[in-house]
Amino acid sequence: MLTADMLDRRWPRAPHSLVDRIVVSAPTVLLKFEITTPRRLAHFLAQASVECAGGTALEENLNYSAERLHAVWPARFPSIGSAQPYAHNPRLLADKVYDGRMGNRAGTDDGWNYRGRGLIDLTGAATYERVGKACGLDLKENPNLASTSETALIVAAAFWMLSDANLLADRGEIRAETKVINGGLTGLADRDAWLKTWNRELGL
Repeated sequence: MLTADMLDRRWPRAPHSLVDRIVVSAPTVLLKFEITTPRRLAHFLAQASVECAGGTALEENLNYSAERLHAVWPARFPSIGSAQPYAHNPRLLADKVYDGRMGNRAGTDDGWNYRGRGLIDLTGAATYERVGKACGLDLKENPNLASTSETALIVAAAFWMLSDANLLADRGEIRAETKVINGGLTGLADRDAWLKTWNRELGL
């Protein structure tokens, strides 16, 4: 159902190593996590296309200017001055914005260690642990496995199924699907555009 030609057309800037590994593992992985219809696959690929920027970003970009931090997180950074210590300091920023949340221990480096990674950004220690158990990888101890070419697809597919996104895809509920994948509706218009693209690619 998924070929290198398809990914090359739609993710032209993605590394060949990533495309090749996705295609090789897709038959087994997609079956295991029940992404077994063209509609489910189109929705999965649409969400992944936004989350990983068309296969070019398997790790969350936390390199922000102080001005951007103030704009994105006004409650956390009520002024540009308050954001200044975190500007262009991804590790410090991750440890601040993810501290004590999503299974991360307060006052530790968990925010950085369990920052967003993968084809569909995993975030937070609890999610890494839960998804790791589902796909047979110790992501809690080895969080970098979420973003390697060899394991990115199985991690994303496990997260997708655990989020009940297959059922939402069946019903065409991209808003609800985006909420469980993203935690909000960030990039909804892009996700909808990507869905149309993948629908065409898969003959829907």
